[in-house]
Amino acid sequence: MNILQINSSARVAGSHSTKLANQLSQRLVEQHTNTSLVVRDLASTPQPALDETALQALFTPAEQRTAEQAARVALDDILIAEVQAADLIVIGAPMYNFGISSQLKNWIDAISRAQVTFRYTANGPEGLLTGKKVYVVLTRGGLYRNTPNDTQMPYLKTFLGFLGMSEVEFIYAEGLAMGPESEQQALSSAQEQIEEVVA
Repeated sequence: MNILQINSSARVAGSHSTKLANQLSQRLVEQHTNTSLVVRDLASTPQPALDETALQALFTPAEQRTAEQAARVALDDILIAEVQAADLIVIGAPMYNFGISSQLKNWIDAISRAQVTFRYTANGPEGLLTGKKVYVVLTRGGLYRNTPNDTQMPYLKTFLGFLGMSEVEFIYAEGLAMGPESEQQALSSAQEQIEEVVA
């Protein structure tokens, strides 16, 4: 079993989403024999944003790319290979301004490549990253679950499904900024959800 953990907090240290993702990955490693764990921390190793330079590189045939273009595409290739090799993916996703972090969006843009991770067919788009289980740890300062303000869960579910990853489970830690008692309750609830996942 190959596990890929994606830490998408802007914080290198002190992140609740990273802490909970670490706990989930560790419990999954304990539950499975012959398990490898790859951790991609997008704060300590930021992925560049998708800009005009990156688009030009991607739409230039490989044999015609400049050295600079080839190097830019290679950065995305590394992330794609990690996802392709994974059987199980753990994503730590804090809520920033009602959405995902720019770090996670850059990762999403990097692994979304036509003819590699998805393709368009006569019957519509087809995801090519199939057979993977995904756990997403959502951390929020307030309470947003099952409300119109929760844009993270539907967006991530749609995106992951588009790439063929339809087996997605969400773990919530909410109310983290609503005082010490609420924070502790949120973390305890998330840890209980983690134990339910690995049971």
